This record gives sequence, C-alpha cells and structure tokens, in this order.
Amino acid sequence: MTFSLGIVGAGQFSGQFATLFQAHPGVGDVYVTDLLPERAEQLAAAQGLAGTFPTYEAMLEAKEVDAVAIFTQRWTHGPLVLQGLNAGKHVYSAVPMAITTEETAAIIDAVRTTGLTYMMGETSQYNPATVHARNQIAEGAFGRLFYAEGDYVHDMDLGFYEAYRYSGGERWKETASYPPLLYPTHSVGGVLGAWQTHAVSVSAIGVVDERGDGVFDKEVSQFGNDFSNATALFEVAGGGSFRTNEFRRVGYPSHIRESRFRFFGTEASMEQLATVALWQDKKGVKDISELLEPKPTMSPDDPSLQHVAPELRAAFTSGSAPVHDRERLPRVFDHLHNGHEGSHHFLVDDFVTAVNTRTLPSVNAWVAARYTLPGIIAHDSARQGGARLEIPDFGDAPQ
Repeated sequence: MTFSLGIVGAGQFSGQFATLFQAHPGVGDVYVTDLLPERAEQLAAAQGLAGTFPTYEAMLEAKEVDAVAIFTQRWTHGPLVLQGLNAGKHVYSAVPMAITTEETAAIIDAVRTTGLTYMMGETSQYNPATVHARNQIAEGAFGRLFYAEGDYVHDMDLGFYEAYRYSGGERWKETASYPPLLYPTHSVGGVLGAWQTHAVSVSAIGVVDERGDGVFDKEVSQFGNDFSNATALFEVAGGGSFRTNEFRRVGYPSHIRESRFRFFGTEASMEQLATVALWQDKKGVKDISELLEPKPTMSPDDPSLQHVAPELRAAFTSGSAPVHDRERLPRVFDHLHNGHEGSHHFLVDDFVTAVNTRTLPSVNAWVAARYTLPGIIAHDSARQGGARLEIPDFGDAPQ
C-alpha cells in the first residue's frame, strides 16, 4: 500500500526529506511546489520527482496527491496545515506546529473532524539523548524523575544569517528576528519526548539583543521582537519542573551539538554537553558518549549541500547512534543520508506508517501541541517580565 506526497517548499531542508520520502516503499509519486517556481523545478529535476505544481492551492486540488509535507517558513505552518487537512490531505509539518494557541486548537479540531493523519516532524523525538532517557525512564532507572533541562543553543553567526537570507530575500532581517521561544520544540520536545508528562505553567525571561545590526530590532522585526536569548522554567503535571534555553547569541559550538539535555531523578541522573554525555547514580559516573554519538553517513563537502552554510551541514549528514533501534526501518534507508543526530529516517517512517496503517504517529497533533504551546505561552511570559502563566492543554490523543 502506498500514497502520493506533495512537498511544500523547495528550500534547504526539504530536499533531504524528499529523497527519503521518495525512497520509502510506502510512498508512491512525490511532487513539489514552491513560491519560487524555479526552485521547485530544480528540486524535481535533481531528484527525479513526479512533477511540480504552480501553487499550493493547485496541489491541494489535485486528486493524484494524497498527502502533503510542509517545509516552509516556520511562522507559516499553522495556516498551511489547516488548508491541507481541510482539503482532505494527510499532513506532515516541519516544526513548529503553529505560533498561536488559536492555530494549535484549530489544527487539533481539524484532525479530530477529518480523521486524517497529522504529524509534526520534531527531530528531538529521536535525538539519541532523548531516546536513551526515554528507555531508561521506561525501565525505572531514574527512580522518580523530578527535573530536566533542554537547550537549543544555536548562534546566529553559525549559519543562520545565510539561512535567513536564502529564505527571506531582500527583507530577510524582518523575519530573522523570529522569537526564540516560538521555536521551542527542539528543547521542549527533547525533554517531554522522554518524560511522559506535560507542562502546566511557565515563567520566562528574555534577553534584549545588543548586536545593533538590524536583526532582533523591534522596529524592523515582523514579530515586534528584540529577544535573541530566552530562558523558561516550566512546572509539569504530576510534580516537578524543567528548564529550557533558546539562545541565538551564544559562545557555543552549535555545529557540534545544538540540542542537549539533562534529566535528574531520585536514583540516577544523565547529563549531556557538546562532546560528552554522562550517566550518574549514587555509586559513580559512566561515560555514555559513544552510545549517543551518531556516525556521519555523508561528507559535509557533498555537492548536494553546496547551497547550505558549512556551519549547518552537520544537521544533514549525521547517521544513527548505537542507541537507535533501526530494525523497523526500511532497509533502503541503510544507505541513504540521515540528519539531525539520526532522526530523519525515523520521522519519515513514522509518518508513512501512520498514513498507511491509519494509526497515530509518534508526534501526533496532541503531542505536537504539548511540544509547541509551552513556548508560545513562555514568549508571552517573557514579554510580561517573567509573569507565571498557565499553559492550556488539549489532553491525550484519542485512542
């Protein structure tokens, strides 16, 4: 059983996923559309895709397209997802799910009403640290988990300026100021993807940018945002808390590891830094770095990555880590590029399997809301000087 897929957005990220979707035995024809038609034509020609559509609307009207995968600017996802679901298409969306509570609620309502598959492609769901922590939590190795930390530390100088220029055109500074806490799912999802709970309240602090180059300038920003760094402390259901950092001005080698995590329980703890990861209990410390380290499957100098800033290429070349269980994946993936610490293969397979079996994917609409809403409310808290705010919850996915 297979279904056809339309790729929405032919930028730096989507080409990597187009390869994987096209190779998956559960997917048939793959099409693409982009606001810049020449980019869609280039991607279709380079990868031998089934064809292009002049607009997203034309793609949604096409009977030969069963599902869409959205890889557009991060603030556009909510409306595009709703269009797709309302047109009768299954939807895979890059992160974040949405940028408002209202958009999030509307997506959940649409999924519930249509019965279609929705999945958010959160890479931290399969970050090796999250996978290992999830396994250890399931075995009770932490004892009672009561605190965790998730960081997404990616300096603007390390590839983001080039990425925003590529996607934003002449007015790129208006969107390069995207609020850090509205892109929360790498840090929040990495914590909650292991810890089976959800955030119920938050207090956050934003740091006003001082670079003075027109990025993170309220007068320039499409979002009225001048925070380049932000920290949020969340209370979780059932007791406990976790802290996240979203940093865009930071002296840190994000090209080595941009997402990192810590978990603390009554019996054991786990801590990850840029180049080392440790498991600790009351008896001592064990270095688990090798268990969590993906092995590159592609050279950063590969011609297919020539349009990607060198500082960003590690996100497209990483293979799987020893902690990853690859048995469920199609064997054709064994010889294809991976990315974001081994997550890409699993995310594609999750969506394809969910559509073909009509089961819930790992990061379904209800899980995606729990990964996304905490950041939306945290940004409101930061704008209110750290006020503690309640986080709405849409409950668990219906079984």
